Amino acid sequence: MTDIPARRALLQELFAAAVDAARAETCLPPHLPAPSDSGRIVLLGAGKAAGAMMQVAEHHYREAHGLGPDRLVGLGVTRHGYGQETQFIELIEAGHPVPDRAGIDATRRTLELAAQARPGDHIVVLLSGGGSANWIAPVDGLTLADKQALTRALLRSGATIEQINTVRRHLSRIKGGRLAAARPDGVPMTTLAVSDVPRDEPIAIASGPTVPDPTTLADARALVARYAPDAPENVHRALLDPANETPKPGDPLFSGTRFQIVARPALSLERAATIARARGFEPVLLGDSLEGEAREVAGDHARMAREIAAAGRRTVLLSGGELTVTIRGDGHGGPNQEYALALALALDGAPGIAAVAGDTDGTDGGTGSADDPAGALVDETTLARAARSGHDAAAFLERNDSTGFFERLGDLLRPGPTYTNVNDFRAVIIDKAEAGQP
Repeated sequence: MTDIPARRALLQELFAAAVDAARAETCLPPHLPAPSDSGRIVLLGAGKAAGAMMQVAEHHYREAHGLGPDRLVGLGVTRHGYGQETQFIELIEAGHPVPDRAGIDATRRTLELAAQARPGDHIVVLLSGGGSANWIAPVDGLTLADKQALTRALLRSGATIEQINTVRRHLSRIKGGRLAAARPDGVPMTTLAVSDVPRDEPIAIASGPTVPDPTTLADARALVARYAPDAPENVHRALLDPANETPKPGDPLFSGTRFQIVARPALSLERAATIARARGFEPVLLGDSLEGEAREVAGDHARMAREIAAAGRRTVLLSGGELTVTIRGDGHGGPNQEYALALALALDGAPGIAAVAGDTDGTDGGTGSADDPAGALVDETTLARAARSGHDAAAFLERNDSTGFFERLGDLLRPGPTYTNVNDFRAVIIDKAEAGQP
């Protein structure tokens, strides 16, 4: 493989393989619990994969168990543009990453369905990343506007998603184990989750609505003081109210609950590694839980790629995780596009090196629209093509306008909604056939 188009095609193939490994039709059916002889299955879902997960689960219970609408009930909520067709399980589209009224209404109904479960029923919760914004039920004294303002402030602050969700859990009537608390005693609850978080921690996936929360109100207060000190007064007041503390590990309310991850970032990286190996490259997995500032991680990966190129190895660097961007400018883009732009600058046209960075849910930052870009591709011609068109890559990075930069080059990654979410995917190809000394 000695030409740029072939390397770019391989990058697209690796990204597609990572997404396919986490699709609901592949990973969900073997784990769905069987219904009781006469009770109902109550399906409750939230997140970017919820549309596909609800569709697959409904089909499974109809076809494999013969359940009709009298024994199969539920409600799913996913982000706008990510809905799927179902026969009698309702799906609602709601705001992400900033919550909206549709999410509030759907969450209220979700809590009601859980509370109305009967003896013999089994509640099956289908979770994926994005559920934190889709399931929105502010605690008493907090308004939707308050939650929206706080979310925007935290997203712009450079706080990690784990830190953001610690705050969210203590301001919600469904997160941090409270959905499990809403069901009647003795009704079993099984949660099947697509993980998009570092270390696959259950409490971090959609802010852990069905699992105990080890974090505290004090933790949430400290994070708001650090990242969003100007948050609405109602937020500060709510975080001082002991009634908003979440249920902790060891609480008997979690008796009868089960949590299982059915797809995870590591599996997607392994699928991509298999393809890279088949194409004659040595896959090097850097981990599925990378965190940090996107431009700093890009600098580290550029140095690694140059060293590998100098050694004459034919390699693909693979990594996952969720990077962050501290907003300093007025541009548009997400952490994957910022990583790609910073990587291009750090590589400075080094021959034989190309990369893709994309969010496996199909969107990276953006406006909340389903057709936002998922990320971007770079190669040795990226900076030269930009310069010929009069575009200064460093200036675009300075104002956090990675979308604007790659849009001008035609290098945005636009897969559209993928109906799943196992976090970010990055692949850096180093092709020794053309790679020279750094």
